[in-house]
Amino acid sequence: MKKHLFTAFFFVTSLVVAQSVSFEEYDLPNGLHVILHQDNTAPVVTTSVMYHVGAKDEQPNRTGFAHFFEHLLFEGTENIENGAWFSIVTENGGTNNANTTDDRTYYYEVFPSNNLELGLWMESERLLHPIIEQDGVDTQNEVVKEEKRLRVDNQPYGKFLENVKKNLFTKHPYRWTTIGEMEHLDSATLDEFLAFNKKFYVPNNAVLVVAGDIDINTTKKMVEDYFGSIPRGADIKRETYMEDPINEPLAAKAYDTNIQIPAVIAAYRTPSFKDRDSRVLEMVSTYLSDGPSSKLYKKLVDNKKMALQTGAFNVSQEDYSMYVLYGLPQGEFQLTDLISEIDDEIVKLQTDLISERDYQKLLNKFENGFVSSNASIEGIANSLARYYMLYGDTSLINNEINIYRSITREEIRDIANKYLKPNQRLVLEYLPKSETN
Repeated sequence: MKKHLFTAFFFVTSLVVAQSVSFEEYDLPNGLHVILHQDNTAPVVTTSVMYHVGAKDEQPNRTGFAHFFEHLLFEGTENIENGAWFSIVTENGGTNNANTTDDRTYYYEVFPSNNLELGLWMESERLLHPIIEQDGVDTQNEVVKEEKRLRVDNQPYGKFLENVKKNLFTKHPYRWTTIGEMEHLDSATLDEFLAFNKKFYVPNNAVLVVAGDIDINTTKKMVEDYFGSIPRGADIKRETYMEDPINEPLAAKAYDTNIQIPAVIAAYRTPSFKDRDSRVLEMVSTYLSDGPSSKLYKKLVDNKKMALQTGAFNVSQEDYSMYVLYGLPQGEFQLTDLISEIDDEIVKLQTDLISERDYQKLLNKFENGFVSSNASIEGIANSLARYYMLYGDTSLINNEINIYRSITREEIRDIANKYLKPNQRLVLEYLPKSETN
């Protein structure tokens, strides 16, 4: 019975994967890219805008601007009163949110489909009529500071990725955090915030996605009505930052007052998420550390009782990515013991092909993850925006899974050999902070 259930599940999953997401995309004369996806199975619509601006677009002495704007642009507009944004959304049966990474900023609303026009109007207001005044800047400055205290400063191991970044990058803006330094925000003038908005929050630096229960022709008319008259901004000239290769091992220490158990981190600088090699490394990290049945967890936590926790993940980004392995020792074991055991597993990957059974498990996980990411209208809208804006290929919403399916066991071995070398990495000791350090 179990076998039949599994077979049925895999068959249904495969069918879902095979179903393509239909979409239409075009540009307005002002440079705004528009993507429309019609799905009338439920009376819901997502309106989203992704701007090609993130922490990497900031100045070294003004970090945190992109994330700050994620908050600031909810303050209000010429036609939306200060503080009214969220109440307008909820009173009309909707939800909304925003998020920022090093590469982009994303805003979205989910409404009953009869409020499509409301979502379009609100996002056009954010783009055309934002009110950026000192009172709003001061208010959001306190909000961001509290977020940093909660999520970073007072969070155990909250700064470990921050310390990885600043040691792994020396030239690229990825060397600072998305949330930035609070003193930079404190020092910024209102004119600097206005200049940042004028430069990056323009239609030719954005993609608008409307997905869900819509009529395409009606939606096109609304998009033109609300976004067509917004002036094009100046073309954005982006600098290219090239890091020197890491040819000798890097070592660093960081201290955290919120922890009692140290951690060790091995981090490698790897290619852009647009590179096929980055996708292979995603499979490597899943193989090593996805769940309690993964190689590192079974070995270090279950069998040898050397670690309280261990794992690996690929921080995928537009210009460079980071491949990170970590472990927290248990009992009398040392950080060096964990690194040695982790290295043994990497050497196995570099030497032997993973088993056919493990390979099939990997493919199944990636297929299921691909299905899950596009299982809702909200997820589809996000994927359409991301694939267009960051990958330059919207059709990946249907085709990316084929790239993962084409990755071979031999390729997994070869990519592990190419990138996961001891002389090409940072080893960071993340230690409890005491009065003596």
